Amino acid sequence: MTSPEFSTYPARRLSDAERDRALRMLREGVAEGRLSHDTYVRRMELVFAARRADELAVLTADLQTEGRWARAVFGTVEAVSGFTVRLRRAWQAERLPKLLLPTLMGAYPLRIGRDPANGLCLSHETVSRVHAELTRQGGLWVLRDLGSTNGTSVNGRRVIGAVIVQSGDQVSFGHLMFRLSGS
Repeated sequence: MTSPEFSTYPARRLSDAERDRALRMLREGVAEGRLSHDTYVRRMELVFAARRADELAVLTADLQTEGRWARAVFGTVEAVSGFTVRLRRAWQAERLPKLLLPTLMGAYPLRIGRDPANGLCLSHETVSRVHAELTRQGGLWVLRDLGSTNGTSVNGRRVIGAVIVQSGDQVSFGHLMFRLSGS
């Protein structure tokens, strides 16, 4: 009986082409954002130290690319999915209540939340007491989430920190959605 570690057959030496293929997959993984730089460097070292093809396969197993047909199918699904999101957003846009951007804004930001002391009071259970604030900075409107529980979103994307907004954007505070309007 032979142990898997001590094969009775001599191991086939890796070719430079096999190592190059593994390194190319690692580079593409970094370029696509699927690997961090540190992971890339460590795996690159392991590619050069590898002695068998199965060792290379382990290093690139999570980076295997799909075939031409799979890429076409997934690309089509992504395009259709993106289209349906844009269609739903466009369908909702005119139906959403307008949130008028203030025409005269003092030195203080417009606070938005459930607390009656806010400049814009939204009494809904998904809106935090002090949810967000809207400020005018250098001719631009800036919306900042103030650590709300259910989040603030602009055009379907969650706001982390602050984001520039403009008339026509869809904003949500918790589950309440509005379309920003300049008039």
